[in-house]
Amino acid sequence: MSRPCKRRRVCAMPGCGRFGPVEGNAEQRVIMSVDEFEAIRLIDYEGLTQEACAERMEVARTTAQAIYAAARSKLAECLVAGMELVIEGGPYVLCDGNAKGCGSGHGCMRRCCGMRQEEKAPAETQNAQAKNIT
Repeated sequence: MSRPCKRRRVCAMPGCGRFGPVEGNAEQRVIMSVDEFEAIRLIDYEGLTQEACAERMEVARTTAQAIYAAARSKLAECLVAGMELVIEGGPYVLCDGNAKGCGSGHGCMRRCCGMRQEEKAPAETQNAQAKNIT
């Protein structure tokens, strides 16, 4: 009997669960799990090392590396092949804000656990971003 998969701690759910090409319909889609999204968020967006990412997600460093590699592969496939990316499911538990690393100077108070401080961008930046999306 195989060992059950350990649920990974996730501090931030994606703001948008679907990404895809603007023109036409993406007939094929790739499913990225929430824990894979979290690895991308922590390593690429937050700038953490894989070791720090593993600590935050409460998994072994080798597990964090495997999760990150799978996520990068899925991202690359979507970008190169013009496929839709859907973020959903996977073995995770949402952080309640009291876990190790939350609120103890690791940036968790800013970007996760439902306590994110809203950063207001100037109106020009918001308009430019909106034009790039459409």
